[in-house]
Amino acid sequence: MIPLLLDCDPGIDDAVALGYLMCQEDVEVVGIAASGGNVPTAQTALNALSWLELAGRGDLPVHPGAELPLAAADGTFGAPPLYADTTHGPSGTGHAVLPSPRTTPSDISAAEAWVDAARAHPNELIGVVTGPCTNLALALELEPDLPQLIKRVFIMGGAFNYRGNTKPTTEWNIDHDPEAAARVFSGFASAQHRPVVGPIEATEAIVMTPDRISRILHGTSDPQWHNWLEHLAEALRFYFEFHAADGHGYLAQLHDPYVLAAGLQWARNPACTGGIPWAKTALAAVDVELQGSLTRGETVADWLGRWGAAPNAELIRHVQAEDFLHHLETTLMKGPTYDHAR
Repeated sequence: MIPLLLDCDPGIDDAVALGYLMCQEDVEVVGIAASGGNVPTAQTALNALSWLELAGRGDLPVHPGAELPLAAADGTFGAPPLYADTTHGPSGTGHAVLPSPRTTPSDISAAEAWVDAARAHPNELIGVVTGPCTNLALALELEPDLPQLIKRVFIMGGAFNYRGNTKPTTEWNIDHDPEAAARVFSGFASAQHRPVVGPIEATEAIVMTPDRISRILHGTSDPQWHNWLEHLAEALRFYFEFHAADGHGYLAQLHDPYVLAAGLQWARNPACTGGIPWAKTALAAVDVELQGSLTRGETVADWLGRWGAAPNAELIRHVQAEDFLHHLETTLMKGPTYDHAR
């Protein structure tokens, strides 16, 4: 079994990632960390609990993350954080109305959950971050040896030499908490396996369409999972409308599921000479701009070696989108193997 901790901020594409995760039979989900990002932390924790319970996995712990980005929490930048309600809806679930969960968030914080999971599964844990890096940065404060304890971290975030989706040059997850991302990139420079970063110039190629979600819905036979997918389709309908209004067409860019899936596929065969699944990658020294009046939150890769620093990340530069989308479609169509005695 592959021990995995998912740090997410559901969010619609995070919900797709959660659904994909529920379909993995060889993964031990040691915890779900809920980060503020697409919506505030309390709402992301509630959303994670609801999506999990709807999928029959109310047994999985959801750990609440920090309420504020690092700089907002310590007073460095006093402006309140922005949330993506125009992208994901006021509750983060688009048009989907999820049932209220019967479970409640864990008493263990997200940062503590990272540390506990890494210590319980030394050099085995796969960590996936599909929201801001706040919780992982705080976990590094609690356990500086975290990079040596975690097998590998996969991060969805950044825009390298590419237009942003928040400010002109910044991507949402990094822009929400630039200090946290900078600390993670620096802290994990000493890890045995460099963090894998999926920036938007690569992940935006993963496109869900109404036809594809319709095929998934009609291809599943389990009533409980069909109900889950119907809620997902309602969430995606909002995402389609947002992307259409933003000039992309009636579709949805699914950034998060790819990064999660790539992490799991790599974990199944880390010695594979093919590298990161469904991807072309490049090594680079990376950092985050923290001071620029126009560029705060921008991710920077030193492609020419001007810093004289060793590469500290493996960046996904291109995704074989159709191959991955076929995999995602067949996986979601198959659904989980339900243990109704759970």
